[in-house]
Amino acid sequence: MTRPLRLVAVSGGLQRPSKAAALCEHLMDLIADEVLCEPRLVELGQLAPQLAGAVWRSQLPDTVERELAAVEQADILVVATPVYRGSYTGLFKHFFDFIGQDALVDKPVLLAATGGSERHALMIDHQLRPLFSFFQARTLPLGVYATDKDFTGYRLQDAALIERASLAVQRALPLIQLTRQAGLAAAEEALMA
Repeated sequence: MTRPLRLVAVSGGLQRPSKAAALCEHLMDLIADEVLCEPRLVELGQLAPQLAGAVWRSQLPDTVERELAAVEQADILVVATPVYRGSYTGLFKHFFDFIGQDALVDKPVLLAATGGSERHALMIDHQLRPLFSFFQARTLPLGVYATDKDFTGYRLQDAALIERASLAVQRALPLIQLTRQAGLAAAEEALMA
């Protein structure tokens, strides 16, 4: 039997509920509809007090270490952050500063962001994509950007955005399948060794 893929979403939202977390959950649900996976949502707003003041990973409490390990061990990542002053939040960057430099190599990452208006939509390509390129992750071709008007409460309601999210996941599936095949081949190789 094939093990479920570890699907981890990181929401850079600072409060709960958060539109970034709602976008993460929507994207995770779309992936889970297509691929057997174990979804996990990491909400950075909930970790903020434990991240504050830490300069080295060794200074972090176990609760944060578990979330960092989950991201590093994920088969697929979904990341979403609110846009703050034209970029991701400082908390989002601070969290990823603790991720091992080689931990995300070749990992598929679906990029997403939320903002007050359309004018920050390119933040995905100008801020998030370079960050994950540093990690040598495989950022997926389509990012998903949502504005406040795309939500009713904390649920996506805009038909065009819902369609784009679905298209982003559909275009990601071939890479996700390659990830699954690579994981199966590695597991088989380990058994034979």
